[in-house]
Amino acid sequence: MFPGDAADHIMMRFMTKFSVPFTAVVLLCPGWAFAEVADSSTNGFTVKTSVTIQASPDEVYRRLVHNVGDWWNPQHTFSGDARNLTIDEKPMGCFCETLPGQGAVRHMEVLRFVQGKTLVLSGAIGPLQPLAAAATMTIQLTPGDTGTTVEVTYAVAGYLTAGMNNWAAPVDSVITEQFTRLKNFVEHGSPAPPLRTPPAQTSEAPAK
Repeated sequence: MFPGDAADHIMMRFMTKFSVPFTAVVLLCPGWAFAEVADSSTNGFTVKTSVTIQASPDEVYRRLVHNVGDWWNPQHTFSGDARNLTIDEKPMGCFCETLPGQGAVRHMEVLRFVQGKTLVLSGAIGPLQPLAAAATMTIQLTPGDTGTTVEVTYAVAGYLTAGMNNWAAPVDSVITEQFTRLKNFVEHGSPAPPLRTPPAQTSEAPAK
């Protein structure tokens, strides 16, 4: 595990680079996803994200698992290229990333999956990896009138001198960003936010 001061330095870089810009985007574009820090303490935290995607559960699941390299933010990879990511759809399957120079990263491991319904992964992702932390991510897909509701719960437990709860808000922000990108990818073919067309300007004839 990193010493406390090193871990705190990583957290500050992480929060500055990723959390603040995305928080601003969410405020500007409400309705993309609902996110919350469900609970937090010095020993861990739970974050939850819910987003509705206008597609069937089978389609959402397929894109979630088999196209992870198309919607995952490359800024949250070790190689800088999300196309190096794969999810091996089987028990103990690896959510892995290949690195230049014949290296690799194991981000998470598949614990359970039901196609079109559920994906459960185990692992501390990103900057949580060097810490004494364990985590489980549960992704639940539910059909609805307007598409598929994707509910993500990420529970993290571990030890950090400054308290694991300091990571809750940054992790919540990044997970919300990732699944908003999945929504955009499934609905529009690109993980980037869709461009909003400004309302047409109407001109009124001058009063006589």
